[in-house]
Amino acid sequence: MMHTTAEKLVLDAASNHHLDWLESEAVHIMREVAAECGKAALLFSGGKDSVVLLRIAEKAFRPGKFPFPLVHIDTGHNFAEVIEFRDRRIAELGEQLIVRTVEESIRRGTVRLRNPTSDSRNAAQAVTLLEAIAEFQFAACIGGARRDEEKARAKERIFSFRDEFGQWNPKAQRPELWDLYNTRIHLGENMRVFPISNWTELDVWQYIAREKLALPPIYFAHERQVIPRNGFLVPLTTLTPAKEGEVIETQVVRFRTVGDISCTCPVASDAATVEAIIAETAMTKITERGATRMDDRASEASMEQRKKAGYF
Repeated sequence: MMHTTAEKLVLDAASNHHLDWLESEAVHIMREVAAECGKAALLFSGGKDSVVLLRIAEKAFRPGKFPFPLVHIDTGHNFAEVIEFRDRRIAELGEQLIVRTVEESIRRGTVRLRNPTSDSRNAAQAVTLLEAIAEFQFAACIGGARRDEEKARAKERIFSFRDEFGQWNPKAQRPELWDLYNTRIHLGENMRVFPISNWTELDVWQYIAREKLALPPIYFAHERQVIPRNGFLVPLTTLTPAKEGEVIETQVVRFRTVGDISCTCPVASDAATVEAIIAETAMTKITERGATRMDDRASEASMEQRKKAGYF
């Protein structure tokens, strides 16, 4: 029986042993955090990578409760479909969710934006995250970053040390030999831990297919009003209105990644199923952040600069 490329990729997801290896490594890392890092938190935004992390946590700790809370740093400018999915998924899991918002940081005066109602709050999340770490005294925060996403993230260790100011120094990282991790920190210091650091976007989608994981609907093809701008399809919203002279179009699009509305764009796509997305992902030559995140094109080092300031 002959199979299409998409069908072959989906079959690979069900049978390919590389997913077993990646899952096993991620489960080991998750358990290492619980055993060695004291008070920890799992960062959960409702996006596909954090959905995968939830499944890894389930495999690491079920039938018991997770040994750490879930934390979302909410910009207040998220897509409604993602927030609805986040709350529904947490209710299904029966786990604790801690939400801290950039809006609270703005009210405290620790975040200052020229126009709080419309300016991008993406980079400002770093301040709110550091405040949450200090509030709850988290020794480690588990995140869904992957090395294939962006140049700065490719430099990350799996256990990424942050100093007492929450800053990351790419020139002073700890060696990681085989699966041995140095988790020692002093008071006020922090670890960011990335269990799926070695995964690719294709691995994530194949794992989603294998595990039959639910996702926010905006990951799948749908009609949306967009504004073609500088190589992006900017979603038409109250936060991202059309500028004078720009044309508003209705296109069939999907989101490869989700984040703050002000800087996250969809891509033209008719992939309405996980199987179709797997086939599309296997063919693309542009990283998901390169194709969809306007903030990452601000400069060659924009992500690295944000990470040095405490970003995810």
